[in-house]
Amino acid sequence: MRKLSLLLLAGVLLTGCAGLDTLRDAYEGIGEYFGGKDNAEPPRELADEFENKLKLSVLWDATVGKGYDGQYLNLVPAADESAVYAADRRGEIQARNRLSGDKLWSVETELAISAGPVVDGGKLLVGSSNAEVAAYNTADGALLWKTTVSSEILALPRIGRGVVVVRGSDGHLIGLDENNGATLWTYERGTPALSVRSLGSPLVVEDLVIDGYASGKLVALNVKDGKLAWEATVALPHGRSEIERLVDVDSVPVVRGDTLYVSGYQGGVAAVSLKDGEVLWRQEKISSYSGLAASRRQLFLSDASSDVWQLDMRDGGDLWKQDELHQRKLTAPVLVKNYAVVGDFEGYLHVLSQDDGSLQARLQVDDSAIREAPVVYDDVLYVYSADGKLSAVSVE
Repeated sequence: MRKLSLLLLAGVLLTGCAGLDTLRDAYEGIGEYFGGKDNAEPPRELADEFENKLKLSVLWDATVGKGYDGQYLNLVPAADESAVYAADRRGEIQARNRLSGDKLWSVETELAISAGPVVDGGKLLVGSSNAEVAAYNTADGALLWKTTVSSEILALPRIGRGVVVVRGSDGHLIGLDENNGATLWTYERGTPALSVRSLGSPLVVEDLVIDGYASGKLVALNVKDGKLAWEATVALPHGRSEIERLVDVDSVPVVRGDTLYVSGYQGGVAAVSLKDGEVLWRQEKISSYSGLAASRRQLFLSDASSDVWQLDMRDGGDLWKQDELHQRKLTAPVLVKNYAVVGDFEGYLHVLSQDDGSLQARLQVDDSAIREAPVVYDDVLYVYSADGKLSAVSVE
């Protein structure tokens, strides 16, 4: 499954026919939701005679190891002024000139990398399936420090106020010293017996760490000491069965001004006050686990069926919906110039008009899936495919 997979904790034991029926129903429900083999709707075929209305050009591309190596991971490109960075499952990290694609350096970390890299202030951060967090120098790839936390890392590490914030797959948030990786604080919050295995990541905003949980809760912690600042319920469970009532605020929030915007698995979309956690509005009819993009006045998202929406930031009202990419397992949108761009399961980039959602252009950068949204830097898209192809694409 593309973004999230069912997580049944070891403490839950289903016995007898009723238990097997519950497990079967849950599996089939999740499979249908994520476009797996139980999905009755096939991915929408792309029109053969589609004519691009603008130019998409591959400026350069390169191979970074084995990519995802067939695993469920959160590997994304990262970019700064001089370089773009990418890592593969088997532990290779590469830095390439952002404009030319020339290799600047490469290191073999010997880590089973599962999340990252993330670049911030001359440091490159990755997490591993063996609960390791490591920081490398962006100049030459030299190891700065490495530490071990409580569980596998699938969320992207974040840096703020001298603290590296990491979330383990057990739901624990850990604050590490940016300079040496020493543990500064831990915030423990258990996961329900039935939950989704999320690739969503926390967000550091000024002095707060914002993170969502499988209970439909959103929490804000003080980044310096991990103490709870506020907690809000942003997603409400509905239905009678366990799978119908399963909600998770599992995507990366976005911030505009003093407002947070969040979405999640069966959790709708909500606007939340950054100051105190007050829920300003909630749009319950759209379920999106891939994440949001925000312009000055609109939100953009791909829903569970890979339909793309534009919402009014003021009240969550839907402005347009694009369904020509239905069930193509889209990434979250990213915004570049006047367009919204998504990737799909066949390695295509699709460019949509921000004005009305109409399809403007498409380009296949690889024949393997694009699982995470491209990174935009100086109006160039940096795309990393599941098989490890890193591409720089311009939109003209």
